[in-house]
Amino acid sequence: MSKTIQEIKQELTEVRSENDAFYQACLKDERKGVQTLIKQKQKEFAKEAQLKQQFDEMMRYENDLYAQGVTRIAGIDEVGRGPLAGPVVAAAVILPKEFYLAGLTDSKKLSEAKRDAYYNYIMEHAVAVGIGIQSAKVIDEVNIYEATKLAMQEAIVELGVEPQHLLIDAMKLPVAIPQESIIKGDATSISIAASSVVAKVTRDRMMKQLANEYPQYGFEKHMGYGTKQHLDAVEQYGILDAHRKSFAPIKHYVTHR
Repeated sequence: MSKTIQEIKQELTEVRSENDAFYQACLKDERKGVQTLIKQKQKEFAKEAQLKQQFDEMMRYENDLYAQGVTRIAGIDEVGRGPLAGPVVAAAVILPKEFYLAGLTDSKKLSEAKRDAYYNYIMEHAVAVGIGIQSAKVIDEVNIYEATKLAMQEAIVELGVEPQHLLIDAMKLPVAIPQESIIKGDATSISIAASSVVAKVTRDRMMKQLANEYPQYGFEKHMGYGTKQHLDAVEQYGILDAHRKSFAPIKHYVTHR
């Protein structure tokens, strides 16, 4: 007796290849319900193929280095250059050569739920992860560009493993390790994309903690960026230690309070 549509639907969820014998048998099943399921599965296969192609394209920097015998490649990115409050956070991530995570890209292009899921996967499967954090106070003292470099250098140290090569998102660092600065690296290098996710999730969690301490500022919504809600809160409640006092318009409140 042939399987019911519901049974076929369930079994198709386990199919991972178009060469699967069960999938091939379903192709010959003329029932309308089965053919509808097949069309859905074909869309799934097409999406997976697209994500695999995107991943392969984002591995070109890493693959070039692997071909040269370089294995410990650290992708480095930062989050939080533009906000008016909170730290700048950098992450350095060394991935294993066989790493694969479909859909991994620039953290800004991912939903919060997807970022959290990818963060967990990266933290579980990475060879090493290092995180560097520079406070608003440091940012005010040395400027955001220098603070970003400090955060990145701290992240490298925190790896606990000496990288052989650095792939950095649009930045050069004063370190002796061979490096490559890549414009929009978080969208073109898997290692940098992984570091962008780790940095983003780490900083967002810090800002949510700050929101728990100062709920009137709404940090969990704007993450310290200069939204109307944030600026209205500053106007009403004043500036905090977490605010970057060298950034306009925060410095206006420093000189006029």
